[in-house]
Amino acid sequence: MLHVNENYSKIKPTYLFAEIAHRVAAHQAAHPEAKVIRLGIGDVTEPLAPSVVAALHRAVDDEADRSRFHGYGPEQGYAFLREKIAEVDFRARGVEVSADEILVSDGAKCDCGNFQELFAGDVRIAVGDPVYPVYVDTNVMAGRSDIRLLPCTAANGFVPGPEGCDADIVYLCYPNNPTGAVATKAQLQAWVDWANERKALIIFDAAYEAFIRTPGIPHSIYECAGARTCAVEIRSFSKTAGFTGIRCGYTVVPDGLSAYAADGRPVELRGMWTRRQTTKFNGASYLTQRAAEAVCSPEGQAETRATVDFYLGNAAIMKEALRGLGYAVTGGDDSPYLWVDVKGDSWAFFDRLLAEANVVTTPGAGFGAAGEGYIRISAFNSRENVLEAVSRLKKVL
Repeated sequence: MLHVNENYSKIKPTYLFAEIAHRVAAHQAAHPEAKVIRLGIGDVTEPLAPSVVAALHRAVDDEADRSRFHGYGPEQGYAFLREKIAEVDFRARGVEVSADEILVSDGAKCDCGNFQELFAGDVRIAVGDPVYPVYVDTNVMAGRSDIRLLPCTAANGFVPGPEGCDADIVYLCYPNNPTGAVATKAQLQAWVDWANERKALIIFDAAYEAFIRTPGIPHSIYECAGARTCAVEIRSFSKTAGFTGIRCGYTVVPDGLSAYAADGRPVELRGMWTRRQTTKFNGASYLTQRAAEAVCSPEGQAETRATVDFYLGNAAIMKEALRGLGYAVTGGDDSPYLWVDVKGDSWAFFDRLLAEANVVTTPGAGFGAAGEGYIRISAFNSRENVLEAVSRLKKVL
């Protein structure tokens, strides 16, 4: 008899964004004339930067030429991209990361979900609450039940500290999805010191670091002393450069970062992660990696920063409007997300905005129990749609 993995029955039967899509589809079927503005899922709307498009065209030409054709590439990523990432994303900020410590993938979500495969089934996991669903769901799918929630509330600025945390792995995401909050260097240093003292691991999701504009806010966990011995960092080109349609990300696993075998032997994680990737992953495409390389060029950096600034401009418009309507709003300054206190049922508020304003948001309850009473609003949209959405919200609220 064929048995299923019953751990799947322990996760919510409907993924948050699938449920949102279902409700939006039902609304549109009932109101085909309505122009729905989607400020829910964090998908980008602006086109790829000109330098990225040019690099894609050159890469396509390479694939059309026998002498320059590329088939399977190295599973950990082409050296041309890894060297550029190490220089632009880290060494230019005074952070020492080598190209060999970078493993390129097809997106941060995959790496966030897959890195847990390296660890025993009984490790204790800690995640913020509210939280991006992939951290919890993939551990539950793997059979882990010891998952501790770190309340992220207005009282702690949506940045929990390590005090009283008894876990082996903690997931940190800053700038945070969904709350839009950022962590100071002192707050991250406290987590690094905690992890080194406990021989624990930090999985640091820095997918939104390109949105940081406040001076002094760390872009990388490795800006903290001792982080190389206790943290991996996961990044993405999806929001930085609009790569949601072509997919590219990477994980940094420092040389010497170790976990432990049952007999106490240290086992280096980079070797394990490389082995996992070479077994299950054939690498991001050559075209995608040439496009990512272009993001790291001076032209690409300027172009993608301008696009990120555009989205932050959208966030500022919405934040000002919502505060003017009397709502407490977090995020939007160093993040594309606004976390809005609606002081009530978040799904009911979602349904109200959809029905009365034809505006899609994300109910906070979908990110965990501590998200109840909030909605997340995404700044990823055209300026025209953002201004129209603000006009509608003012009429409804």
